[in-house]
Amino acid sequence: MGTLISQISQLLSQTLSPDNSVISSATETLDRLSSLPEFPYALIAISIGGESPGQKIAAATYLKNFTKRHIDSSKTSVEFRNRFVQALLQSEPAVLKILVEAFRLIVVNEFIKENSWPELVPELRSVIQNSNLVNEGGNSQWSTINALTVLQAIIRPFQYFLNPTIPKEPVPQQLQLIAKEILVPLLALFHHLVEKALAAPGGLEMEIERVLFIICKCIYFSVRSYMPVDLLPLLPSFCLDIFRILDSFSFDGTSLDDCYLLRLKTGKRSLQILCALITRHRKHTDKLMPNIVNCVSKIVKESSNISKLDFLSERIIALAFDVVSHVLGTGPGWRLISPHFSSLLEAAIFPTLIMNQKDILEWEEDADEYMSKNLPSDLKFMDGNFTARKSAINLLGVITMAKGPPASSSSTKRKKGDKSKGKAQASSIGDLLVLPFLSRFPIPPGSSPYYNYYGVLMAYGCLQDFLRERSPFYTTNLLRSRVLPVYSLFPCVPYLVANANWVLGELANCLPEEMEAEVYEALLKALVIPDMEDISCYPVRVSAAGAIAELLENDYFPPEWLPVLQVVVNNIDNVDDSDSSNLFDLLRTLVEVGDGGVAIHIQYVVSSLVQTISKHIPPIPEPWPQVVERGFAALAVIAQTWEDSEPEEIEEDESSDEWISGRSTIARAFSVLLQQAWLNPVQLVDGEISSLPPSSCIGDASKLLWFIVRSVDKSNTVSDLKVSELLKVWAGVIADWHAWEELEDLSIFECISEVINLHRKCEIRNFIVGSVPSPPAPPVHRSSIVEGIGAFVYGAISEYPSATWRACSCVHSLLHIPTFSVEAEGVKQSLVIASSQAAFSRFKDIQSKPVPLWKPLLLLLSSCYLCDPSLVEKILEKATENGFTVWVSALMHIASGDFEPALSAGSDIKLL
Repeated sequence: MGTLISQISQLLSQTLSPDNSVISSATETLDRLSSLPEFPYALIAISIGGESPGQKIAAATYLKNFTKRHIDSSKTSVEFRNRFVQALLQSEPAVLKILVEAFRLIVVNEFIKENSWPELVPELRSVIQNSNLVNEGGNSQWSTINALTVLQAIIRPFQYFLNPTIPKEPVPQQLQLIAKEILVPLLALFHHLVEKALAAPGGLEMEIERVLFIICKCIYFSVRSYMPVDLLPLLPSFCLDIFRILDSFSFDGTSLDDCYLLRLKTGKRSLQILCALITRHRKHTDKLMPNIVNCVSKIVKESSNISKLDFLSERIIALAFDVVSHVLGTGPGWRLISPHFSSLLEAAIFPTLIMNQKDILEWEEDADEYMSKNLPSDLKFMDGNFTARKSAINLLGVITMAKGPPASSSSTKRKKGDKSKGKAQASSIGDLLVLPFLSRFPIPPGSSPYYNYYGVLMAYGCLQDFLRERSPFYTTNLLRSRVLPVYSLFPCVPYLVANANWVLGELANCLPEEMEAEVYEALLKALVIPDMEDISCYPVRVSAAGAIAELLENDYFPPEWLPVLQVVVNNIDNVDDSDSSNLFDLLRTLVEVGDGGVAIHIQYVVSSLVQTISKHIPPIPEPWPQVVERGFAALAVIAQTWEDSEPEEIEEDESSDEWISGRSTIARAFSVLLQQAWLNPVQLVDGEISSLPPSSCIGDASKLLWFIVRSVDKSNTVSDLKVSELLKVWAGVIADWHAWEELEDLSIFECISEVINLHRKCEIRNFIVGSVPSPPAPPVHRSSIVEGIGAFVYGAISEYPSATWRACSCVHSLLHIPTFSVEAEGVKQSLVIASSQAAFSRFKDIQSKPVPLWKPLLLLLSSCYLCDPSLVEKILEKATENGFTVWVSALMHIASGDFEPALSAGSDIKLL
């Protein structure tokens, strides 16, 4: 063992070498040694007692990866588990962080799923009891922090329901045991350390703060979904402790040291615990509501200083807003908070929403970076303090919809038989408080301070539910008097216009029909607003694009599609990458939503876009600029839209000639673009491609190629559109494709089907058999289009289960392509070999029980068998003992009436 440890230590040190050849050699040797039974134990020993920190980290990393590779295929031994835990308890922080990732996998498999580690909890309890911060009087060998880190890794999987489909799933017995044996005693330690930390006159102690933080995380993981019964009696005292921690914070914007940052993390986790208790375990928290409300109310009122705060302090204020929102959903919480709505709005919510100097500085320093950081998809507005503002807006939305006190109706005479008269009628807090409060702030003239009105607009953005319950007149009046005038301010205030755009986008689903055209026109003008002398208007343009998209997706159709298409297409070529990306996104929405109304303008759009994209394709195409990638994505949507607009009765329809002519024009434009993207950059040696273009946008590019192939109606068009040349490059790119992604793969498979259909109609050069180079090069056939397609589908069968059905279908089609030469038969035989091997290998992986994926794999083997029975039989027998019998037996199983999905009555039965 000692010799092996020395050898592995040396190899691990070599993996840190700057010489790649040394690293490669050491890695290969380590891989060979990894089959030895002593190998993982040697890694454990080195991760604890290595010669240097780098060697320890290298050993821990290799051990982590080794465990990940073998966790599903073999059960870990008791000795290995015990030594692994010992390593966790004794390792340094950097090593502990790495090893704990692998330990979680062992815990899930052995402790949670199999419940086969009974000694884990009692032994860990003993270690914690005898660790340095618990057994302060002794000279302990155990670190409390390491022991609690192990505990955290064990509890972490319980933060989610293990069987979420089971209603009212009981608390797992393992979690109950942890709570009883470890967490209950730990809460006494937690209380003791809170007392010690808050009373320390000399400031904060890092070790104590870290222990408090880890214990809070453990409690959070324990109660986020479940509620262990032994924790219930201790919740009140624990909550009082976390209230004291939260009360200790100072939100004055002063610089923070590492200890205080750790306490802030503890506070953040404490607020998450309160959210979990209120939402998941409300009946156990009603008595705590006064203290919860008192604690978080003090925190949210610190929002007036939010521009001075670091991200973590701001996150705590955001979570406090979230707690208030959750509290309002409970009876006791509602009664406690509702009398204070006015002060909450004025002293906490609104100060969070108004614009501050931090927002302006971020906007002016780098608008592009500002937007990329602070423009989340669910809240399309300029938000330097995103987290707190989002939470404040959510809370304001809850308050606005709340019912206020009953309105007096004593003066109303009740008509005979009308039981509703005389009863109290309740108005909403939105009517009684929120809208009147916001009306106190007039729209500022263009040169006046606008910070408050920025917050007013932010508040209007949360009124969707409120306005749905109001008359269209109410909404119209609000927008015309309080939002649309922002677009007419002089001088223009881009900060307000950007927020107004966001408001209109958020309210798109509750706009009165009479307002839609007016709103649309305002947004269209904002979409093309130029930068001001010293202010970027990029946030204005991007929020306008998002708001217009919201309008369109909520069924607003402009009276004319061409003007907006012209605005978008013409401006794409006149802006930078960031702006053009947003315009491309809007263009895709226009095409998808506009359908037939946009289809008549598609030829103009395609022509303009191809010219624009062509300008941005670099001579060396790796990587492609964002404008090119977004452009290809937009063209892919356009291609599908044109095909979907095909007249139903194409032979008789008078517009059929125009549609076919339009398709030809678009196909030629696509071909020119793909030639520039794929053929111009590649190096040709003796007519053969020696280097392929990048796989950038291969899904969208495949959609364009699919469109080109579908448009071919005669043989000379294949040559005119350079179909064979484009397919050769495309097949080479997809042959080495491993980045499986559903939508991209679907476009590739669709293109494969169309290419096969085209080859049946008019033979494509180099489709089955590649070309032969000119002398003096050896007369060896180069790779063909089919061979590239084959490599792609074999990879799909082997690596990507959701693509297996489509891949097998493609192979069926490839195997039935007519062949007229010996060379072609050789290619077909190669298809049979590779397809059989890939299909049977994948089948063996899932052979243990019948699953739907059996069907395409087994039937693909049937197709291969029909092509060459003896060859397939040899392949199956070589792959596993009695492989042919295994396949036939499985075929009989899927032919039975019990298998799902059932075989189709046509081709499936014929193959069987």
